Amino acid sequence: MKSLYTMLTAVLSSLALLVAGCAPSMSSAPTAPGPVILNPNVPLSQQVKVSPMPFEENSAEPVYTITADIPTIIGVDDPRVKAFNDLTYGIFQLFTGEFRDAMAEMPATPITTGSSLDMRYTLVSPPGEIISIKYLVTGYSDGAAHPFHNVRTFSFNIETGQSLSITQLFLPNANYLQAFSDYCKAELSTRNIGFEAFAFGADPLDENYKNWNITADGLLITFDEYQVAPYAAGPQEVTIPYGALKDIIAPQGPLDRFIP
Repeated sequence: MKSLYTMLTAVLSSLALLVAGCAPSMSSAPTAPGPVILNPNVPLSQQVKVSPMPFEENSAEPVYTITADIPTIIGVDDPRVKAFNDLTYGIFQLFTGEFRDAMAEMPATPITTGSSLDMRYTLVSPPGEIISIKYLVTGYSDGAAHPFHNVRTFSFNIETGQSLSITQLFLPNANYLQAFSDYCKAELSTRNIGFEAFAFGADPLDENYKNWNITADGLLITFDEYQVAPYAAGPQEVTIPYGALKDIIAPQGPLDRFIP
């Protein structure tokens, strides 16, 4: 089942292609009555709110359940909002589509109690133009030894209607991955999680730092289970204070306002 979740890294590195080529139009995505009348003299970020759009699907043969909360901005007719909704709905379809494909190979009679997939999200960013979302994807594949727990993240500038890449946060040619690695390794080594045997999971590589969020307190890095610790320890989080990154943060970039 892990292949279901590793696919999103490539998708988030080319978000425009996801929206155009993979995600459906919002005619099939969640909608709500509206629209909200926007004030052109007020930033869009001050007029919109991300709300959970619930989803549930149950199958009898094979036995499985899909539940989700899809982050959605409802009732606002604006191309930037549509881009956000298309993105979040496309991510939802990617996960659920891969899950259904895997379920097609399961026997009609469950081995145990059947399979499940659940997607929940947390809006971790403070109020402002940046919407930074952290997904927790949990589930169970019928007959597996234990459930799975995975995290995926993305950050979106609602004023520009575009997703953010990690490179937009820092000065050109800044070695931000090394800065991440140094801080995270120092922090993780203080935890009783058996990090020493998994330290390679925090090496300065793009794939090790694909899950990042912008928060009020710092850049939140999340490591999936098995990445920097055994399964029993679960996913690990490290918040890197913006002060520790101030020398490489891009002036007037998304993080500039957080520098102490």
